[in-house]
Amino acid sequence: MHRITRDDIEQAARHVYQVMPATAQYAWPLLAERLGCTVWVKHENHTPTGAFKVRGGITFMHWLKREHPNVTGIVSATRGNHGQSLALAARAAGLRALIVVPVGNSVEKNNAMRGFGGEVVECGRDFDEAREEAARLADLHKLFLVPPFHSELVKGVATYALELFNAAPDLDTVYVPIGCGSGICGVIAARDALGLKTQVVGVVSTEAAAAKLSFEAGTLCETASANTFADGLAVRKPIADAFAIYGAAATRIVSVSDDEIAEAMRVYYTDTHNLAEGAGAAALAALMQERAGMEGRKVGVILSGGNVDRAVYANVIG
Repeated sequence: MHRITRDDIEQAARHVYQVMPATAQYAWPLLAERLGCTVWVKHENHTPTGAFKVRGGITFMHWLKREHPNVTGIVSATRGNHGQSLALAARAAGLRALIVVPVGNSVEKNNAMRGFGGEVVECGRDFDEAREEAARLADLHKLFLVPPFHSELVKGVATYALELFNAAPDLDTVYVPIGCGSGICGVIAARDALGLKTQVVGVVSTEAAAAKLSFEAGTLCETASANTFADGLAVRKPIADAFAIYGAAATRIVSVSDDEIAEAMRVYYTDTHNLAEGAGAAALAALMQERAGMEGRKVGVILSGGNVDRAVYANVIG
């Protein structure tokens, strides 16, 4: 993937802002009190789809219409947020959107994807199997297969990091969750484009730790399962193109348990009255785990999304 420049990200932002405004970042006082450091939260739970992915969907569709003007529709696999993003962006571009999810996927995320105009197909036991079905359907229906990771997705996603760094350029560290990797690669791209020294720390689930294992081994590793309620982190094998970037440019990768994630979801509610889904709370969970080393520092955490089913959230909050 070629190096993303500040111009690239600012161009992407112009496309993004035609569909949505910039999201807020706040330094919440109760989080600072609780953790002994300044905590800037980037509120990607406040986008039109309730998650950061919408930015990449918008920029990807601009690229697709320009580079492949004859495409009539797209297909992709998702656990929800990527699919909502593509459904919204495809509808705006006048394209069909076929979205493949694993069997038993979040009912509310499926409904949201349909609400944005997507056709939802359930197939496979997890995200990685849904990806295989998406590739098959692309051939069958002559649809453009949208990968979970692509330079145009990263450019769009990097716009949230540009907003955060413009608001708080002196952050010591930013914690960002890793699913397929567009989030962390977007943060790295924006940091490097702005010439900042901020450390970027990736966060995975202890139950889906392939990115951490790969980072520590220096080569791609996959896990047999990815059974975490934080579905945005539930990936068994890293995307090679994404790993090539964060494997070289992240400072470290931290793993957090489902219990730590649930606690972070509760803390977000009590300290900021924000709703975070599992993956959305993972960055804060990692900061809570590492708080002793962060005293007195300025830290950013990416609240990547708030799309959690009511029953799951009720259970966590209860």
